[in-house]
Amino acid sequence: MERLDLGPYGHAEGTLRLPGSKSISNRVLLLAALSRGTTHVRELLASDDTQVMLDALAALGVKWTQVGDSRDFIVEGCGGVFPVKAAKLFMGNAGTAIRPLTAALSLSRGDYEVSGVARMHERPIGDLVDGLRQLGAQIDYLGNAGYPPLHIKPAEVVAPAAPIRVRGDVSSQFLTALLLTLPLLPSTTGEIVVEVEGELISKPYIDITLRLLRRFGIDVRQDGWSRFTLPAADADGAKYRSPGEVRVEGDASSASYFLAAGAIGGGPLRVEGVGRDSMQGDVRFVDALAAMGARVTMFDDAIEVHGIDTPSGKLRAVDMDFNHIPDAAMTIAVAALFADGTTTLRNVASWRVKETDRLAAMAIELRKVGATVEEGADYLRVTPPATLTANAAIDTYDDHRMAMCFSLVSLGGVPVTINDPKCVAKTFPTYFAEFARVAS
Repeated sequence: MERLDLGPYGHAEGTLRLPGSKSISNRVLLLAALSRGTTHVRELLASDDTQVMLDALAALGVKWTQVGDSRDFIVEGCGGVFPVKAAKLFMGNAGTAIRPLTAALSLSRGDYEVSGVARMHERPIGDLVDGLRQLGAQIDYLGNAGYPPLHIKPAEVVAPAAPIRVRGDVSSQFLTALLLTLPLLPSTTGEIVVEVEGELISKPYIDITLRLLRRFGIDVRQDGWSRFTLPAADADGAKYRSPGEVRVEGDASSASYFLAAGAIGGGPLRVEGVGRDSMQGDVRFVDALAAMGARVTMFDDAIEVHGIDTPSGKLRAVDMDFNHIPDAAMTIAVAALFADGTTTLRNVASWRVKETDRLAAMAIELRKVGATVEEGADYLRVTPPATLTANAAIDTYDDHRMAMCFSLVSLGGVPVTINDPKCVAKTFPTYFAEFARVAS
């Protein structure tokens, strides 16, 4: 297994341009594919997860071309129904690809098999399948019930008069998948209603979905976060209309590592491509970082951090609910190593169904660097050591965010080893090169 030694470092400063948002990239690719017209997608994220979506769309007959060596792509929409009616699709470990694509495939009247890596076959999809079956979709489990791989059979899918119900307390991607595909269905009432059962987690990710739906001509009515009313397809079928051009914002989750580095390592550290105008909820990571005492300045399309402003010179321990930003919250868990007391991250049960069981993984790896950690069903409590343990070998569980988060340990003046560092290719292939450029 490959290993990467980092540090010891004591300072971090510089400026970097963020790669594109994974959440926006894969949503835009699917919407562009399902639309009428051609869409110019600018600054698409270059990563394993987006390549999985591009490969799947090509296999389904969607034509796209890359503009030279740039991250710009031209996607020719298929008008709502995939041209290829039989395919076996491998989706890696990309939740943002497999879940919405499963919903779109169930409407395409084809015969498809959808699979992924072993971990993807442990990540739940049953609540989405239950929602799609309410439309008449024919979906079989090829392994364990409730999980991929899936066999999607040809079926006549129709919008029911009654609301479609889907759970919201496991993953917001189930609701996103339905919202992205239901406007392709006709309805006798002209509308399709989705009702969410239970508390909807990760609401900012649903906000991304709603904003992008509007860009492609779909205006969704909301009744809080529990009921969504979508316009049905017109008599000619597909409802989506290409906006012509969409620019992908920088990834706010990826920004969190460098913003935390700017606090821990003194800064100034500036990230560009995301700012106060961002549609991504993870930009609210800066609120948590500011609550911990970081000096943060927001711009329209950039964020800058200048060290810590507390009497102790350390970050301030916090007790916060992170249900709204579960991915970026992982960075707070590692930043807690540099706080002046015990930090508690609450309402993060969704960590358990991500690329790995992140609650368990974070607890194990934080203890390796000397932290006292309490792992609960939906919370993590972190008390930093007096001195970080040097030369800890951090296991990353094939989880990109584990690798990126724990790079921050090296800013505490101790060396750290990251096992399997190439797992960052899922969302940020050049992460460690960028980190090395700002850390010293």
